[in-house]
Amino acid sequence: MDKRLLQRRQLLAHLATLGVLSALPAHLLAQIITREPGESPFGKHSTAEELTEGIDLTGMTMAITGCNSGLGFETMRVLAMRGAHVIGIARTQEKAEVACESVDGMTTPAFCDLADWESVVQCADTVRAMDVPLDALITNAGIMALQELELVNGVEKQFAVNHLGHFILINQLRDTVLAAPAGRFVVLSSAAHTAAGDGIEFDNLDGSQGYAPWRAYGVSKLANALCARELAAQISNTNATANSLHPGVIQTNLGKHMPWYIRFLSSAFGWIFMKSIPEGAATTCYVATNPGLEGVRGYYFADCNVGEGTQYLTDDAMASRLWQVSEELTRDYLPATRQA
Repeated sequence: MDKRLLQRRQLLAHLATLGVLSALPAHLLAQIITREPGESPFGKHSTAEELTEGIDLTGMTMAITGCNSGLGFETMRVLAMRGAHVIGIARTQEKAEVACESVDGMTTPAFCDLADWESVVQCADTVRAMDVPLDALITNAGIMALQELELVNGVEKQFAVNHLGHFILINQLRDTVLAAPAGRFVVLSSAAHTAAGDGIEFDNLDGSQGYAPWRAYGVSKLANALCARELAAQISNTNATANSLHPGVIQTNLGKHMPWYIRFLSSAFGWIFMKSIPEGAATTCYVATNPGLEGVRGYYFADCNVGEGTQYLTDDAMASRLWQVSEELTRDYLPATRQA
């Protein structure tokens, strides 16, 4: 065992004996228990297959949203290839089934429309009915840069789908992940969080104070990162971890709502600066499977290492407020224990 990690655990045991641990703020507790990740040998052009080589996931169960295309499909394919049982979640049952049938390995299709929060609850019910711990829950699905303001349950759609839909799923399956020996919450964020220049716009979650497609997407991606950070603090007294990541800029159908000329330019010249899909899935697989990240929580990763972003990524007060507001907005869809 890492000497520093052992020392932290001994400190925790001593503090618990003194009854001090429960009095510490969550963010301080997280700093005590987590450890800093070392620099990995992987980088921008590593692929998901390369960085999982030699990792045996046999006996593990992992769930991923958005499994039917792009990064989600590649992530599911590689995890299944390494021996994991992957629950592939898509927006329709048919898409999930087609994707799972296209992968070698053990997969189970499941349906979840993140814009239909009742379906998110039903998806969680389906996963719980399997009666197996989740070694990883990967929240990968999303929508980007809707050109017109749309609302879901009174909330701007990108925020509702990318953040709140996954927020419900995370809370519904929280105990299922915590039941694993060292479960991992892997939340896909994006470098686009930098477009949220004022952080989470709590007074504009319905777009009534103004709507800009890219800014709204940035807010939803910042929310993803802050959700993982706050969750990391909340589960810091467990063996589970929660981290967020930026997969990179990749040509996938995520950009289908962008103006036609941007899609054309991306298709024609994107190869110059964009990652391939196997490269894009690398950081997700790294955070979900790398043994060196055991006990590492609350970080934002990019290119298979700790990434950089705006100051809001480490704004614990904003993360805490976001969690509270998210609970209020989704209360009817959370487990009874979380509602309390």
